Amino acid sequence: MIIARTPLRISLGGGGTDLPSYFSKSGEGFLVAAAINKYIYVAVHQPFVDRYFLKYSELEDVGHVNDIRHPIIREALRLTQIPPGLEVASLADIPAGTGLGSSGTFTVGLLNALLAYSNKSVPRREIAQLACQLEIDTLKQSVGKQDQYISAVGGLSQFTFHGDGSVSDSRVPLSKGGRQELEENLLLFYTGLRRNASEELSAFTDTGSSGDQDLRANLDEVREIGHESALALANEDFDYFGALLTKQWQLKHARSRTQIHERIDGWLSLGLQAGAIGGKLVGAGGGGFLLFLAPDKNSLRRAMGSLGLVEVHFGFDDVGTTLMPW
Repeated sequence: MIIARTPLRISLGGGGTDLPSYFSKSGEGFLVAAAINKYIYVAVHQPFVDRYFLKYSELEDVGHVNDIRHPIIREALRLTQIPPGLEVASLADIPAGTGLGSSGTFTVGLLNALLAYSNKSVPRREIAQLACQLEIDTLKQSVGKQDQYISAVGGLSQFTFHGDGSVSDSRVPLSKGGRQELEENLLLFYTGLRRNASEELSAFTDTGSSGDQDLRANLDEVREIGHESALALANEDFDYFGALLTKQWQLKHARSRTQIHERIDGWLSLGLQAGAIGGKLVGAGGGGFLLFLAPDKNSLRRAMGSLGLVEVHFGFDDVGTTLMPW
């Protein structure tokens, strides 16, 4: 049996500029993200019969790859050309649809496990590239590229998405003390609201494709905040970084003033009143997790607890996708 462990992520600056519809026209997207120690596990195993046994939120038992209902598993098996006689099972620390990049993380972990099963040694960045190809090009999903790359390489990283589709990345430098302070003061709270990232981003993508100037100007500002966030983190100016978190939310809210976002805006405002330096919604929108930077953690926890929001404790993951044994 082969088991791949792949980290989920939090986006810290520039989210949305990793969409091909944006960076292919603007020439560049840029963001900062951190892999966290919450994981998706994918196990592959050879059973005793020539069939595909798939275990995720549903169960599938099929004899041909074309009969597989799960689109990512189906296309990953086509890509790796593994014949029937395979069992695939997945588990996750966090539910899907909560803004932490679960779809891209699952795709990276699945490909990592399947490639290892096929005795192929593939670099992590190439796995991320294959995952993007599968989700964006083959399945035509309206998603960006950050989830695949941050889950593959791990760490607190900055990414540039070039107009030709290539991606470059590097770690954000932090001292040991700065990293500890950042980890201790970043808090995640689950809103209880779940959504499909591709659906949330489809209107985003369609609007961008039609040349909507307001959206493009909004994302240009988001990209600049990505650069400012990377610099603030590298300088360990966490007060300014917190202010940038809030500014990002304001720009996201301006792009999509839905009833759910009005509700989330109220929760974020309460968090700021409770002493958080800054805060934003993580992910494409429509639900998921609130991320706050808050040295006064107890006051924030009381405020979010009064709303019934559940805190999820986390730290950073520096490894990216990996195989057992670790």
